Amino acid sequence: MHPMLNIAVRAARAAGSIIARGFENLDDLNVEAKGNNDFVTKIDKEAEKAIISKIQSAFPDHSFVGEEGGSINNNPDFTWVIDPLDGTSNFIKGIPHFAVSIALLYKGKLDQAVVFDPIRGELFTASKGSGAQLNGYRIRATKGKDISSTILATAFPFRDKARLQESLSQFTRIFSQVGDVRRCGSAALDLAYVAAGRYDGYWEKGLKAWDMAAGELLVKEAGGLITDYAGNNDPLYAELKAPGSANGLVAGNPRVVQHIVKQLKG
Repeated sequence: MHPMLNIAVRAARAAGSIIARGFENLDDLNVEAKGNNDFVTKIDKEAEKAIISKIQSAFPDHSFVGEEGGSINNNPDFTWVIDPLDGTSNFIKGIPHFAVSIALLYKGKLDQAVVFDPIRGELFTASKGSGAQLNGYRIRATKGKDISSTILATAFPFRDKARLQESLSQFTRIFSQVGDVRRCGSAALDLAYVAAGRYDGYWEKGLKAWDMAAGELLVKEAGGLITDYAGNNDPLYAELKAPGSANGLVAGNPRVVQHIVKQLKG
């Protein structure tokens, strides 16, 4: 395992322990609203602090971009992008579907990734050029197949209901042609599941850099493709350059991605 990936795994497990303990005591979360249908708990904050502390102990000069405000600008060559608890709404409601997401960018390019599900004990990892793994075993995205038999994943614009009709129209076009569609509430796990071949594809708009960073590298290293809604590459880098500018994300094998993009365009 790459040394930096090894540290990321340790950080993810440290955060996972905090999250698992918090999940056993949901009456003591101190839930706060960050925005419309956007919540944070003391567990999110504690988990992010644990991740940064663990990584800083090994790499004190690295930079960080964290969902819960843990942004530190040091060495720009090494930037960790962190979502300490992706799926906070599930967590708050006691739904056991959420994950820790950690990615490292080296000179602006994805280099290492970890998505850790602390409830199922599933650790998804990837290093650039070395493939993707689940608990140490190689995983691969699905290969081209009949669209009518695919299982896809998505999300609805729960923070921006003004986009609901557009989103429903896109959903209807896609859903009518595929096997089924899941909506589970964690972008990091949706992308990890695409990498593992559990889902054939995934699309969502409104993602932040920390939602997609680790999952994007997992999918690519598992042989999948990542585009935006227009079919352009690298929505993550658009979001990092100008937050809020990414034109959605589509993931899957090339055939599935091509089909989803076509339907998204109408």
